[in-house]
Amino acid sequence: MSIYVGNLSYEVTQEHLNQTFGEYGTVKRVQLPADRETGRMRGFAFVEMSSEAEEAAAIEALDGAEWMGRDLKVNKAKPREERGGSNAGGGWGGNNNRSGRY
Repeated sequence: MSIYVGNLSYEVTQEHLNQTFGEYGTVKRVQLPADRETGRMRGFAFVEMSSEAEEAAAIEALDGAEWMGRDLKVNKAKPREERGGSNAGGGWGGNNNRSGRY
């Protein structure tokens, strides 16, 4: 399982997260997603620790804490939802191009 960390400063780095969460146990992995177009941090991260007890301790200590000028939102990460496989909402299914060209 991993921890969701939200409301992060856009200046945060993996090293910042390793240091802070490392106070509660061994950090196995940090994912810090960046925007595909701008490369800018998206303001959230996922932290995986070596045990459930360490994760629980980090969540308890850091949820709502002020860090780097922001109030953190820290909780258990929810499983990623599958992206829709249906064409509802105007997907790429079918040929709606009346000119016959793509």
